[in-house]
Amino acid sequence: MSTGAIVGVEALARWRHPQHGEVGAEALFAAAARAELELALSEHVQRLALVQAARWPTALRHLRLSVNVTAADVARSGFADLFLDWVDSSGFPRSRLTVEITEGGLIDDLGEASRLLSDLRAAGCRVAIDDFGTGYSSLAYLKALPLDYLKVDRKLTQDITGSARDRIVVRGVIDMARSLGLTVIAEGVETNEQLDLLAKEGCQFYQGFLCAEPLTLPELVALVEAA
Repeated sequence: MSTGAIVGVEALARWRHPQHGEVGAEALFAAAARAELELALSEHVQRLALVQAARWPTALRHLRLSVNVTAADVARSGFADLFLDWVDSSGFPRSRLTVEITEGGLIDDLGEASRLLSDLRAAGCRVAIDDFGTGYSSLAYLKALPLDYLKVDRKLTQDITGSARDRIVVRGVIDMARSLGLTVIAEGVETNEQLDLLAKEGCQFYQGFLCAEPLTLPELVALVEAA
């Protein structure tokens, strides 16, 4: 937020359907879950993102890559070892990889989730909790899980310009995260007013349409080179 430098990207699933147009990750994974294909889709997206990022041109070699991990992934036996094998076989460095766990998507067994995330962190990856502030177990997750980043849900981010009470809630989330030693990333930032207020409250990074809409690789290169 302080410099405007682009330091990372998040891989998000998109399907350009011939009749329905662009279908986003939420609809895709909901359909996959109904068809009992959630694990297969998640693996496909993760592995494709890693392979593509490993081939990035020089202009992008400093960027971090974030990939999303689902509740089904967390519950999968031996997932940490599988995932790290995919990372290493792709050639993308573990040190530039962030694994994002959606707050509402964690399995009930926080002990198992904590062990998995600890294994990934010990292997050199970083871990983020995504969409924070949307679920009922937020504080339990913060207490139980080894994390590097807290990503503030877009609804809270956009509430920053609302009432005084809204701003106090957002301030509380940011203060709590920073007190726990976590780096705070605001999701869904769309206006300069939101950016300015979040920066004043101590938020360190942001993502959203104010920076960029979803991009193809050539568009990403052009954005980074122009920054």
